[in-house]
Amino acid sequence: MPLFSESSWIKTTCPYCGVGCGVEARVTTSNSIEVRGDQSHPANYGRLCSKGIALGDTVINTGRLLEPMIQQQAVSWNQALDKVAQGFSESIQNYGPDSVAFYVSGQLLTEDYYVANKLMKGYIGSGNIDTNSRLCMSSSVAGHKRAFGSDTVPNCYEDFEQADLILLVGSNLAWCHPVLYQRIKAAKAARPNLKVVVVDPRLTDSCDEADLHLAIQPGTDVLLFNGLLNYLAEHKHLNQTYIEAHTQGLSDALASARADTGEKGLNYPHLSRLTGLPIATLDSFYQWFAETEKVLSIYSQGVNQSSAGVDKVNSILNCHLATGRIGRKGCGPFSITGQPNAMGGREVGGLANMLAAHMEFDRPEHRQNLQQFWQTDHIATRPGLKAVELFDAVAKGKIKALWIMATNPVVSMPDANRVKTALEQCPLVVVSDCIADTDTTRCADILLPAQGWAEKDGTVTNSERRISRQRALIPSNGKAKADWWIICQVALRMGFVGFNFSSSADIFREYAALTGFRNEGKRDLDISPLSTISDEYYEQLLPQQWPLIVADTDISQKRFFSEGDFYTDNRKGNLIPVRFKPPQTQVSSSYPMVLNSGRIRDQWHTMTRTGLAPQLNGHRPEPMVSINPQDARCFELSDGDIAQLNSRWGQAKARILISSEMNPGQLFMPMHWTAVDSSEGKVCPLISPDVDPISGQPELKFTPVSIQAWAFRSEAMVISRTELDTKPFDYWVRQRIQQGFLYYLASSQEGLLVTQMKVMTGQHQGVRLQYENISEELNRYALIINKEIHHAWVVAPRVNQDKYAWLSTLLTEEANRDTQQAILSGEACGSLQAGKTVCACKQVGESSIVNCIREQSCSSTEEISLHTQAGTGCGSCIPELGRLLREYGSSIRLVS
Repeated sequence: MPLFSESSWIKTTCPYCGVGCGVEARVTTSNSIEVRGDQSHPANYGRLCSKGIALGDTVINTGRLLEPMIQQQAVSWNQALDKVAQGFSESIQNYGPDSVAFYVSGQLLTEDYYVANKLMKGYIGSGNIDTNSRLCMSSSVAGHKRAFGSDTVPNCYEDFEQADLILLVGSNLAWCHPVLYQRIKAAKAARPNLKVVVVDPRLTDSCDEADLHLAIQPGTDVLLFNGLLNYLAEHKHLNQTYIEAHTQGLSDALASARADTGEKGLNYPHLSRLTGLPIATLDSFYQWFAETEKVLSIYSQGVNQSSAGVDKVNSILNCHLATGRIGRKGCGPFSITGQPNAMGGREVGGLANMLAAHMEFDRPEHRQNLQQFWQTDHIATRPGLKAVELFDAVAKGKIKALWIMATNPVVSMPDANRVKTALEQCPLVVVSDCIADTDTTRCADILLPAQGWAEKDGTVTNSERRISRQRALIPSNGKAKADWWIICQVALRMGFVGFNFSSSADIFREYAALTGFRNEGKRDLDISPLSTISDEYYEQLLPQQWPLIVADTDISQKRFFSEGDFYTDNRKGNLIPVRFKPPQTQVSSSYPMVLNSGRIRDQWHTMTRTGLAPQLNGHRPEPMVSINPQDARCFELSDGDIAQLNSRWGQAKARILISSEMNPGQLFMPMHWTAVDSSEGKVCPLISPDVDPISGQPELKFTPVSIQAWAFRSEAMVISRTELDTKPFDYWVRQRIQQGFLYYLASSQEGLLVTQMKVMTGQHQGVRLQYENISEELNRYALIINKEIHHAWVVAPRVNQDKYAWLSTLLTEEANRDTQQAILSGEACGSLQAGKTVCACKQVGESSIVNCIREQSCSSTEEISLHTQAGTGCGSCIPELGRLLREYGSSIRLVS
């Protein structure tokens, strides 16, 4: 296994979203890791987003879980593994195989996923292994299987450049998959006739390139696409040749669409009233789709994360099947996955209702295939518990032993407080992770240190079915081990054979062989040409798409279903009749607002990795809730207030961001903050546990909530080289900055913040700077030790965070005249004037950009980029540059 040597670039894969970008990395003379995009990788051709660019800054020892722990006491690997094996074996012996469960992750490599699934479904004999990908794309899986007979993504990334109409449905691609969004921008620049339509309740940065934005009412996607199917039929745009040769079910699907949207022609007023879209907007969208042959529908969590997610998926697939726009260049339905190996997990049966290698529980021959291939007598015979069901079973005491791998369900699961309580009551909770302190590790009886990115060695599969290598770059920190090794060691201690793997290459070869076992074209997934490769071949493995025709080449099947040949019994695709169903829990007088949740631009999941990179923390530094100005007035909320949100399931606090990008009646709160880095910034305690009845995917995009201002007497921004004790504060948020930490604090008790700050700094010797205005209750302070700022703060009834953005840079500055003057005056001086971060890649602040617009009389974002370098990295900040240009550039032109 190659490790870094100075100046050698190693090809690997980004560990964030499902785009699967190729990365090249090397160690520097200071033992840090430098990364760049891999220009030869077909997923990104050298481009990286802000998170990928900052990968090197996350490979640090800070916060790592370095040795096995039992009840918070360090133990040897043998002790920990024996304890895990004993606990699971005893539970199985006393209560049966369904009394144990694994909850795994799209962060695992395919080899890890494979052995975990093999252990649970092949040897323990239970289906109780599910994954956090259940929260991400399980509705797409179910929709694919209903329509295609298999979980097949028909398209590839090349279609971004080939399409003439691109739909972004429930996807803020500009923030969540920036590299793919940049492909759309480039394609539109090269071919201005390319049309882009965004279907999203919010006006997101993805609308920056949109020719049409459909600000749909949350949850009404089925109505929109049933209306489209009705329109296509009414205006004679169905592809009868394709329908008759390759599909079935059109009449029933069309009958359902008409029942929803008009029996005798499209009922535009009805459709407009329910979707919230103007009739003219609906008509334009339907006409564009009908008259454009090359249509690519890209959809993601806004579709999937719904109690009607599977029906939403099939409503989209129906329109492509009915027009034959599938599997050809530039057209088809394209599910974009959220995690680096969500697809790999699907391949090996990581979901509770799937078997490995795209085999299925309801096919006896598939169970027999696995039983024979794995040489086991204990193959699971029925699906296991899906994620929400699984944690419900833990809460009810039915699951006695649970192993959580590489994920943080106490943060990410809906009704998260109940999940936490369930884990605290569970007799045995094992957590494998690379991070020591997470909301979930706090609930563990046994902690197992796993390798992190740059230590792992194996494969991942991206959204276009392309397998890439993640390669080990550095030795493991502490006693960390590969997830596959940990799983296999436990399996062997439980007395199971079939787990004597010596490397990830061994596992990959077995997995590859399984994909071809008794396949003969019956299943879409086949990489069996790789089943006999050598260790050396595996080490040099190039990115390859499946199904694979010739090993180690790019000769593969790029697209599916242009000529039918689906994986149903009669090889025909199914149009599925779907009807609109509103979200299961509706707004009420007690909970009048609809809460949506999702990602922000520079963060990833629960920030255990991205939160380590200071440059990623400046764009959205606090938990925030976006609200329309009209609703803000109604609830007497002001920009910068702290809001308390309540639902039937829990509560949260977040900073108010008033935004015209939100529709009235709707709120948006990011998913990233945890109890480790905030007092009540977690969104998932609020979230409804309602799920799609087929996929089990939770309703993460629609939760009725109430909102009101949370009253506080004072607030503070504090920087410190060491972590602070946050227990005394009602409200707190912590983020990592260069050389230390930045805190946002608020208290309902008069004088508490200043008193606590003085207590915390009083034990240190050094030079103290202080400005105090008693009448304004304003206090600014800095402690200087050896010409360096050790602590600094500003406390006031209200703190203008944008004004004090310079505070976060002081730990890297010498305590010179500029820094001292800033503390005393409250105004940024000299090098401190950059302002809050806009461009994370190039670390360009808002003040620098505004000054550039004014001083250079910029008339385009390209000019801003030329002068400041903002937007020249991943490009995801360009929409924000445009907003600043519109705000500050227009005033310059009016004056001149």
